[in-house]
Amino acid sequence: MRLDDIQSELRKRKIDGWLFYDFHNRDAISYRILGMDFGKFTSRRWFYYIPAKGDPVRLVSRVEPAKLDSLPGDKRFYLAWEELHKALKDMIGKGAKRVAMQYSPLNHIPYVSLADAGTVELLRSFGHEIVSSADLVQIFEAVISEDGYRSHLEAGEKVHRVKDQAFGEIEKALVSGKEITEYDVAQYIVKRFAEEGMTCDGENPIVGVNAHPANPHFEPTPQNTSLIRKGDTILIDLWARMNRPGSIWADITWCGFAGKNPPDEYVRIFETVRDGRKAGLAFIRDRFASGKPCYGWEVDDAVRRVVRDRGYGDFFVHRTGHSIGTAVHGNGVHIDNLETKEERQIIPGICFSLEPGIYLEGRMAVRTEIDVFVTLKGEVVVAGPEQEGLITMDV
Repeated sequence: MRLDDIQSELRKRKIDGWLFYDFHNRDAISYRILGMDFGKFTSRRWFYYIPAKGDPVRLVSRVEPAKLDSLPGDKRFYLAWEELHKALKDMIGKGAKRVAMQYSPLNHIPYVSLADAGTVELLRSFGHEIVSSADLVQIFEAVISEDGYRSHLEAGEKVHRVKDQAFGEIEKALVSGKEITEYDVAQYIVKRFAEEGMTCDGENPIVGVNAHPANPHFEPTPQNTSLIRKGDTILIDLWARMNRPGSIWADITWCGFAGKNPPDEYVRIFETVRDGRKAGLAFIRDRFASGKPCYGWEVDDAVRRVVRDRGYGDFFVHRTGHSIGTAVHGNGVHIDNLETKEERQIIPGICFSLEPGIYLEGRMAVRTEIDVFVTLKGEVVVAGPEQEGLITMDV
């Protein structure tokens, strides 16, 4: 836990304190930021208050008195619920007006909305204004170091190599007349990851042809897999990280066609999502170049506008992108104004995907995905190539 840094950010944002709270291991964010072991079961409520100035305060049940012993600060106890209410009121104090919790107004950012309504009501009854910790969580959990960024670049280079090889395996099989299925290709990718010193942590890639990837999270299995044949449209979404602690993921999606001349509609929907992706990236770069803030919901709007203006808005059925970190879906800003209203700002040190898609149920689908990283100097960069046209095959 970086206590000085947390308190500095609280003062910068004019927040009087940050209240961490858990019951029955509901809030993994608190454990990660405070450097605690999330694997140990919590059967009683605990609270940890970091004021903008001064020493932290621990509040624990007498039944689990050692729960916060790894953290600094005065330790206080409760047993009866009346004691808990009084101790909680006293530990924060009358002088604290604005208190951050893992809470999101109107649940706009559900990824951090973990404090239960009753506890928020209790704190409000003491006269405190509860504000969202979402921006604080992003700073202390999602900002990537230089070492992390290098691991992301390393993973990106290898994931792109494996992607190219996977499409090559499909073409080679079709040319030779050998049968190859979606599942075969997915397993080939997983094998190549291991050979490259990478892992996808058991979450296998998406390889789908024709109508299958119209389900955005389709995963081929031995039971549902299809043969890949000449004339098929192909989507491959693959993600992996270097197989060592602290590594940052790479996550990309590319589309291709088992032949030389893709159908006009397939080309048209691919070009639509490609242009949407490019519009989103340009929007981010323009904002950073001008020094203006850039929010996740705004980027989603910029991408979605392109897709909607070309008549495919109803077929773009998910957010534009997600945070990337030591988890493939990280806890920083997402690119979303559809499923949630992502009100967090894109800041230096943050990595996320841009991945618009069009899904024509029962027929075909496209998605194009890149990983965007904002360096600590504020430069907006992309790891690896960006798909400009469909991959085609000489079959």
